[in-house]
Amino acid sequence: MNVDRWRVWALAGIGAMLLMLTGVGLWRQHMYDTDGFTILALVQGAFYLMAVALTWRGGLPRHALIAVLAVAALMRIAVLLAPPYLSDDINRYVWDGRVEAAGINPYRYIPADPHLAALRDERIFPNVNRSDYAPTIYPPVAEYIFFLGTRVRESLTAMKATLLAFELAGVLLLLRLLDDCRLPPERILIYAWHPLTLWEFAGSGHVDAAVVTFLALALWSRRREAAWLTGSALAAAALVKFFPAVLFPALYRRWDWKMPVAAAATVILAYAPFIGAGSTVLGFLPGYLQEEGLQNGTGFFLWNLLTSVAPREHLGPALYLALAAATLVALAIHSLVTAGGRYLASTMALAVASMVLLSPHYPWYFAWIVPLICFTPRPSVLYLTLACPLLYFVPGGGDLEGARMAFEWAIYGPFAALVAFELWRQRSAGNGVSWNQGAA
Repeated sequence: MNVDRWRVWALAGIGAMLLMLTGVGLWRQHMYDTDGFTILALVQGAFYLMAVALTWRGGLPRHALIAVLAVAALMRIAVLLAPPYLSDDINRYVWDGRVEAAGINPYRYIPADPHLAALRDERIFPNVNRSDYAPTIYPPVAEYIFFLGTRVRESLTAMKATLLAFELAGVLLLLRLLDDCRLPPERILIYAWHPLTLWEFAGSGHVDAAVVTFLALALWSRRREAAWLTGSALAAAALVKFFPAVLFPALYRRWDWKMPVAAAATVILAYAPFIGAGSTVLGFLPGYLQEEGLQNGTGFFLWNLLTSVAPREHLGPALYLALAAATLVALAIHSLVTAGGRYLASTMALAVASMVLLSPHYPWYFAWIVPLICFTPRPSVLYLTLACPLLYFVPGGGDLEGARMAFEWAIYGPFAALVAFELWRQRSAGNGVSWNQGAA
């Protein structure tokens, strides 16, 4: 048996194991065993890493790619049909879509407001989180997606199916980009078999799946030097979840005015139908930042780490935010000056840095990084995205930093060690390549 055939058979065996573990994960969810499920997701990650190792250098026959996509589809179909377990956010999606369909601005009222009493039901409304004090937090493009999903049917499964349709479009765009970059198409496995994207998108139906779609479109457009589309797609991604806004310097071509104009126009047009909400058009975002401890600093892992060795009165949250902003600005300047054809690697550096500095309390916040790994081989980022389900061992919130620190150490400690090893290896090679360089 030649090496490539052996790799195909090994890949088939791992795919079968991942399908089986997906079934076990659904069973643990049915048993309401979050800890057992989290351990299962980590085990899935170990098998996933074996599959990544088998496919990274390519060279597999075409039917291997078909098998990769088939396994990804089967896992998602099984999880799609199960009720959401890890998060109840999708209930807010359906609620917001219903509110919009009634011609009401979702930024104006909390779900429990008497103005919306006629829209309440027995299935969705009782499960909307923060219903008695928080208007929607989601940006306008996310709201359009919620409206679209509920026009199919006002159900959780229909909303998940809508977001999986966006994810499918993202996968197709990633395949096109892999082809344009002359990279092995089998690398789509890095995204399609990743446990995080499986459970958070097909399972919980998080709207971050649409971020992947618009991000993939922005990356593909940047490759084709379509500045108008790049700007609009990146703005759309940021108007689903705000994080991708940090990628602007990586995708921007110096002295180009089309991309920023397209991005600004997209933002204005997206917000225009909701402008009647006035100053509340950002919804619950300010309250959410306070709720998660991001205003007083207690929600940041690195801030908690620094204040464990230095008095908090000497290192306030404002100073940490300034240092974090300075770090991102430095990376942005480096991207603008040196990125050139290395925009994919610069995108990875900015995305990962922003997430590590923010240290989200929920695993799905890391999912939008996963497609970038298809183009930039970073074991550290693979580990980061595979280890983040450890956060499920501790509920979110800014007042739980003591209980959460041990698990965050398990996430960010090995990640930092791997980054240090990668930098040392590059320096030892003497090629002058920095961490944020890689695939073009």
